[in-house]
Amino acid sequence: MKILVTHDLGERFIEDLRAQFPEMEIVAAYEMADRVREVVDAEVHFGAITREEFTVARQLRWVHFVGIGFDGVVRNIPEFLESDIVMTNARATHVIPMADHVFAFMLALAHEIPEFLNDQQSRNWDQLKYFGRMQELAGATMGILAFGELGQAIARRAHGFDMDVYAVDIKPVQPPPEVRAVWPIERLDEMLRISDWLVVTAPLTNQTRGLIDRRRLQLLKPGAGVVVVSRGNIVDEGALIECLRTGQISGAGLDVTTVEPLPADSPLWDTPNVILSPHVSADSPQMWERRRQTFKENLRRYLAGESMLNVCDVKMGY
Repeated sequence: MKILVTHDLGERFIEDLRAQFPEMEIVAAYEMADRVREVVDAEVHFGAITREEFTVARQLRWVHFVGIGFDGVVRNIPEFLESDIVMTNARATHVIPMADHVFAFMLALAHEIPEFLNDQQSRNWDQLKYFGRMQELAGATMGILAFGELGQAIARRAHGFDMDVYAVDIKPVQPPPEVRAVWPIERLDEMLRISDWLVVTAPLTNQTRGLIDRRRLQLLKPGAGVVVVSRGNIVDEGALIECLRTGQISGAGLDVTTVEPLPADSPLWDTPNVILSPHVSADSPQMWERRRQTFKENLRRYLAGESMLNVCDVKMGY
C-alpha cells in the first residue's frame, strides 16, 4: 500500500512513519509535478489534495487533510462530494493556540497595545491621551459563533476573565458550567444584541458564508469588538470596515480574510483599530506535533480496519 505525504512536516516525520509502518510504501512529494506523478497509485493522501492530483488518482481511498477547514478542497474538487473517498482532518489539534490567539487580539484591542507600540517606536510618553481608554474584560459579554472544540476552549478562557459567555451552534449543545447558554443558530441575532465581543469560530459553509452581514454587525452593542479566527467570507469585510470607521465597532482582530494573502490595496491595512495576523493563529510547534500524531494514529486505525478519528462530512463542510 502506498501512502503519499504532500505536506512537509519534516524529514523526521517521514522517518517515523517508515519506522512505525515498515510494510507500507511511504512517499514524500512536495512539488506539484512530483505529487501528480506519485498520487496515481496511492491509496492514502496526507496533505491538501489538489484538483491536479485528484483527477489522476486511480486507487485513492482515504484523504487526511492536514488542517481543519477543507472548504477549499471541496470548492476546487466538487467531484469529491460524490466520491466514496473518506476524508479526515486534524480537528482539535489547533484549539490551544487559536484560543490563546483570540485573547491576544482581545487584550491588545482592549488595552490599546498597537498604539502603545507606535508610541514606543517614536519615543513618545503621553499618559493623558490614554486616560479612561482601557477596557476591562470582566463583566463584558462574549458571543461565540459556533461552539465546537475551539469555541469551548475560548469560553473557558473567557470564564477565567470573568466574562459572561453565550454561543450559538447549528447542533444542540449542552452548555458547560462556564457558559450562560448555547442557543440554536436561529437565535444568532439575539446573541449579537447582548455581545460586547463577537468571536467567529465557524467553518465556512454554504450556511455561514456572509452570515455576519451589515445588518448583523449593527446589532452588536455600540463599541463592540469582533474577532475572526476560523475563515474569511463569514463576516462582510466591507460592512466591518464601515462599522469600524463609524465607531459602531471599536476594534477587530482578524487572523483570516476574504482573500488570502490580503491584497496590498485592501482597505483593511489602513483601517483604524484593526489587528491583522496572516492566518497563523494555530501555528505553534505543539500544534504541528499533534497533527503528526493524529495522522499516525489514524493510519494505524486505517490499517487495522478500526474507526478513524475526525471523519468529516464533506457535504456539510466539517
